[in-house]
Amino acid sequence: MTGGAFVRPQEATAREAVEEIGAELAMFDDWMDRYQYIIELGRKLPEFALEWQNDAHRVPGCQSQVWLEAREEGGKLYFAGASDAAIVLGLVALLLRVYSGRSPEEIMQTDPVFLHELGLVKALSTNRGNGVEAMARAIMARAATARV
Repeated sequence: MTGGAFVRPQEATAREAVEEIGAELAMFDDWMDRYQYIIELGRKLPEFALEWQNDAHRVPGCQSQVWLEAREEGGKLYFAGASDAAIVLGLVALLLRVYSGRSPEEIMQTDPVFLHELGLVKALSTNRGNGVEAMARAIMARAATARV
């Protein structure tokens, strides 16, 4: 894989990633601790290329600025992402952990309803909740048009 900006999967499947994220979030007693954990995940994302921080890569529907880039390799889609807001960057990291390095079919079969099931959308402001759902839609749209 060329370019270190693209997230490599930690878990074997998207479903395993969702389950692991749920287990990690469950270790914390309150949302303030969970937010801090999510922010830390964002800080660990690979560096996003400055040349991708433009309107062509911007995710519409997000209150904060969010950028996504995708690359197809070996029948899989790899994503890179960034945001100008710490908590949103953490949410980008969670989404990329689930979706990056998966086949377009697996991405399309992994409904972003897990964002609600894990309580993430409910715990966020309406604008941030809408934004994380916009990020998931952008990933799904990219998978739908993949030519792998």
